[in-house]
Amino acid sequence: MKTKKSCKIVATLGPASDTPGKIRSLAETGVDAFRLNFSHGNHDDHLKSLQNVRAAETATGKSLPAIADMQGPKIRVGVVNNNQQMLRYNEKVTLVCTDTAAEDGVLPIPHQELFDALKPGDIMMLDDGLVRLTLTESDGKSATARVDVPGKLTNKKGINIPGRRLPIAALTEKDHIDLAFALENDVDYIALSFVQTAEDVAAARKIIGSKAGIISKIEKPSALEELEGIVAMSDAVMVARGDLGVELPLEQVPIAQRRIIRHGRRAGKPVIVATQMLQSMVDSPTPTRAEASDTASAVYLGADAVMLSAESAVGLHPEATVAIMARIIEAVENDEFYWDEIYKGLGNAEANGPGAIAASARHTVDLLGCKAVLASTKTGGTAFAVSRERPRASILGITPDPAAARRISLAWGVEAVVKPDYATFEELTAHAREIATDHTDAKPGDTILLTAGIPMGLEGGTNLMKVIQVE
Repeated sequence: MKTKKSCKIVATLGPASDTPGKIRSLAETGVDAFRLNFSHGNHDDHLKSLQNVRAAETATGKSLPAIADMQGPKIRVGVVNNNQQMLRYNEKVTLVCTDTAAEDGVLPIPHQELFDALKPGDIMMLDDGLVRLTLTESDGKSATARVDVPGKLTNKKGINIPGRRLPIAALTEKDHIDLAFALENDVDYIALSFVQTAEDVAAARKIIGSKAGIISKIEKPSALEELEGIVAMSDAVMVARGDLGVELPLEQVPIAQRRIIRHGRRAGKPVIVATQMLQSMVDSPTPTRAEASDTASAVYLGADAVMLSAESAVGLHPEATVAIMARIIEAVENDEFYWDEIYKGLGNAEANGPGAIAASARHTVDLLGCKAVLASTKTGGTAFAVSRERPRASILGITPDPAAARRISLAWGVEAVVKPDYATFEELTAHAREIATDHTDAKPGDTILLTAGIPMGLEGGTNLMKVIQVE
């Protein structure tokens, strides 16, 4: 039975956590990946943070993926009259495609694409749903709406249109600039905001290629309609519960979360659950019991990672938050019922060499009680395949490529081990016992598994598994 946590922790960097000492401390406390939020800060800030992550990686000997999270399109109200408007229940308001409004009852919305898509009956959520309108008329240039949920509206508040697919690309002009910067500085993953279709991911792939993995943030109901295609086109997905909770009825968010995790797991793509996991720890030294249960639920469902946002970026207790999150994960993974849940709905392995070997490895671990699975991998594919199967053993992804090592470190249970290319399978086998004892609790008399491909060094060439006794 493993005691080391398998579900990973992603921490968002910000003023509370972006110094070299803090990043190293967070990595030592339990953070496995760091998120750079391009909605805030400038390129100099992000470059310093990235350099600090790489320094922490060297200091700790732990592969630490860096995730560049693109801002994406931000549909916002313009500047309202007197900088604030009190919208009253059942009041009629006029929406106009302009930057500013000089009279009450008129809301400026400087997004023509929104007017192109709006139709009578559409719901418009303003300021994360604190104000809600229903569209009654629209002619493509202006619109009339009824106030259903009243409240005070100030400048530049966000707009969500639940259930309406908007003709807006996932990457803005700002995103293209940020994306070029992130790729130039060798980030490991790009997180895409505002993904509505698989075509949005494909468009990003044309730019990114194989330079970084793509994490599609599922935050729109339209993305749920094309979930299978989006997952297939992505390297990982994120349950972005903030925007998803605005665009969906609240009671539907847990159902969507479960569905996204299941689709990601079946496809062997890491799934990150994000937003308000331990939100009260922005100020408090301990989370609520409900937050602890929420985090545990994501782990029970089989998420590859759980993410801290404001808790680590601007919170008062970033290290304590990580330590508590790690404790929750470890407690769940040491619950015998966890393993009953973890295999529900997994489905069949991918019908290829790595998929078949990975599925066989899980069954062999169960039969023999193996302490570790050593997945020799060129680009990471075999390590992801083994992670998908959730074997009850340590997973070591052995690769000669530091970039591949960082990428596989986002996957459930995988610890990356960077080793030079082995010329032959016999050479790899000769080092397997040493690698296992150095990185796991395997000891003489224990059994480990080694997966690899012959001939060595071929991408996607995994075709064998060997049972090895530790001497």
